[in-house]
Amino acid sequence: MNDLEMKILENIFKNNLIEDGDRIIFAVSGGPDSICMLNALYNLKTVKADKEFWKKNDRKSKMYQKSLSLLPDFTIIVAHVNHMIREEAVYDELFVKEYCEERNIDFYSKSIDVQKIANNKKIGLEEAGRIARYDFFDEVAKKTNANKVAIAHNKNDSVETIIMHALRGSGTLGLQGIQAKNDKYIRPMIECERAEIEKYCEDNNIEARIDKTNFENDYTRNKIRNVVIPYVKEEFNPNIIDTIYRLSILIKEENVYIENQVQKTYKDILEIEDNKEIVLNLKAFNEQEKVIKSRIILYTINRLFGSCKGIEKIHIEDILKLCSNNVGNKFLTPNKNLKVFLKLRKSAFYKN
Repeated sequence: MNDLEMKILENIFKNNLIEDGDRIIFAVSGGPDSICMLNALYNLKTVKADKEFWKKNDRKSKMYQKSLSLLPDFTIIVAHVNHMIREEAVYDELFVKEYCEERNIDFYSKSIDVQKIANNKKIGLEEAGRIARYDFFDEVAKKTNANKVAIAHNKNDSVETIIMHALRGSGTLGLQGIQAKNDKYIRPMIECERAEIEKYCEDNNIEARIDKTNFENDYTRNKIRNVVIPYVKEEFNPNIIDTIYRLSILIKEENVYIENQVQKTYKDILEIEDNKEIVLNLKAFNEQEKVIKSRIILYTINRLFGSCKGIEKIHIEDILKLCSNNVGNKFLTPNKNLKVFLKLRKSAFYKN
């Protein structure tokens, strides 16, 4: 067990990513990140069961043994998607399949015409690929009775996401970066840097598949990865990845505190809640600070729809303005799904 595997193990414990009996789908493209995640977790699982390892007496081994003994028992299932964009993608699938066969790991794959999905839905290729992958993960989860999905996002991915959100004018929620755990999705390598991952593959003689499109600067993320971050490293701060990541942790801690206050206030001002509408006491709502009111709006919409997708800052401002002018019966429709209605000193959020 090396330092990267130890770091993954610590992340699992700190964020309670894995529990006894978990059946986990590993999203594996064959690239350095995903094959590193699979190899590291497979090694941890295997070493824990290795009787020879437990006979060692050296100090470092004892330290690892103590940590490893706490690792829950879990099942690895691998899912691979061929996006049918690159001709060499068939070899990516073969690489992952052979890796799994050598280790007796259950393997599922699917070829999906992502370009066709993008054209039909009139969305970007990246978004179409993401939808295709996550739909397939759900499909495999149903077949295998899996309850979690492991994604190979790392610290660099999180920082790139933060920069993307900052460039788009995101609020503090978007500056938290990628979380270690989000519902059934876990990210064991979120605290590992890409350089560590590449070194791990080299040290373990893993010839990961390389997606050459990652070096093409056609997409915002690639430009940030290949142009912006290297420039900042060279000209301003060689530790920019750690610096921004630490900032995201501070933002997350503050957001957790604010969210706790929002939930408490929401309960205090809530009058009606069911699957079609949520009604808040308008006077009590208007007495709150703006930051709390904005978060209550997002929290309310999320409880009603299960997400806040499609709700932007301008929509929040419009709802705040509507609520502040609480005379008479008024309403607005921020999008086709949501209707916010003011009546009898109440603020009602309806599924439109």
